[in-house]
Amino acid sequence: MTRAAGPRRSTPGVPGRLSTSRTPRRALSAFVLCMALLAGCDAGGEGGEDTRRATDATCDGRIDTPAQITMWFHEPAARGELEAVRAQVRAFNTSQDDVTVRLVSLPEGEYDDLVRTAAADGELPDLLDFDAPKLFSHAWAGDLRPIDSCVPESLRADLLPSVLEQGTYRGRLWGLGTFDSGLGLYVRPSVLKEAGVRIPKGIGDAWTADEFTGILKKLRTLGHKRPLDLQIPWAGTEWGTYGFAPAVWSAGGDLIERSTYRTADGVLNGPQSVEALTTLQGWVKAGYVDENKDSGAFQKGRSPVSWNGHWRYGEFSEAHPGDVAIVPLPDFGTGSATGMGSWQWGIPAGTADGDAVWRFLAFLLRPDEILRMTDVNGGIPATGTAIDRTDAFAEGGPGRLYIEQLRNGTARPRPQTPAYPAITEAFARAFAKIMRGEAVKPALDEAVRAVDKDLADHGHYPPTGP
Repeated sequence: MTRAAGPRRSTPGVPGRLSTSRTPRRALSAFVLCMALLAGCDAGGEGGEDTRRATDATCDGRIDTPAQITMWFHEPAARGELEAVRAQVRAFNTSQDDVTVRLVSLPEGEYDDLVRTAAADGELPDLLDFDAPKLFSHAWAGDLRPIDSCVPESLRADLLPSVLEQGTYRGRLWGLGTFDSGLGLYVRPSVLKEAGVRIPKGIGDAWTADEFTGILKKLRTLGHKRPLDLQIPWAGTEWGTYGFAPAVWSAGGDLIERSTYRTADGVLNGPQSVEALTTLQGWVKAGYVDENKDSGAFQKGRSPVSWNGHWRYGEFSEAHPGDVAIVPLPDFGTGSATGMGSWQWGIPAGTADGDAVWRFLAFLLRPDEILRMTDVNGGIPATGTAIDRTDAFAEGGPGRLYIEQLRNGTARPRPQTPAYPAITEAFARAFAKIMRGEAVKPALDEAVRAVDKDLADHGHYPPTGP
């Protein structure tokens, strides 16, 4: 969600932006929101004056009791997450008498539209979750309250540095997640050993891009017609950005010039970015990449290598018991890189008691509650205390690579700018075209024009708020 400088609305018809008029889609979103909240509101009427202020969610230890807060949660595809959140709300409400939490779950497919509509009308709840890179536009628009004063040093020290970094915009902390994410190459060690391929021992031992190309060629000669899974059917979605921006970063490129965040020109379409995506395209053109229309390339044994995220470990291990390992993404020139960031909690601007909301958010960040969620969604626990209590991510665990990447800087946040919705839309579109065989440089040039237009349309997102 983005908003233009001046009047706090933006251009219509573009995903990730607010409209000055209620389009049919927005009217539908408003109707769904009204039904979800069981409120008697008019889906076609204009909202009242927005009197919110992006003041700090000050936590001074005092709660105006009894307090009641409303939280929104997106209904994920995996029902286990919603059941976990419901259990967390019940556990919190029965554990004390000061604060009562009311949970409102909203359809995942409509969630972003509902949040944008509510933000435009000043009707956000007291707590909501959102995908991490969307935090920056929310913070810039004044929809969130900084939570710096609420987070004790003991918790800061326990949190993964990536969780804090992903929740930070212009030096202020606006959101926190109870889990993080990571990328790697899932490989079948038995297949690699048969091919005489070395298996990287850690981040500094990653295959180079050229070495990886040779490995794919060797695997084909052993009968694996399409040895690599890139999750190609989702190339034009957020997966395209999350999954493959790391290749650009590893080559020395980026999605935007990060010292000023004023242009993507010369960076997104620079020689390093072009080279990295040309290499990826080359794997497709050579026929090394499975189309994966059935989402089963790795599980069914067609592709012994899958470029994928932490969330697939359980599924892949079940398909190949004892024959799955996770190694770093290839090094395209400056060292292996990976993505990070997942859903986070933020406190919207409004009149809710910051201490009351933080009381519940702090409850969600307890080790038991973190693990209640990560046990069902496979996420990477947000704190070291919780990590040490897992089999997968503790020292010596099969997913330990993800922890090392999140702690040592191998993992990088997606661009920390309110322009991110425009950036990811442009990059994912270009990436999908490139994977279909279109010329790399022209596709990236087009993406640059789209990003730079968004930046110009919004006055390059001048600082606002506290």
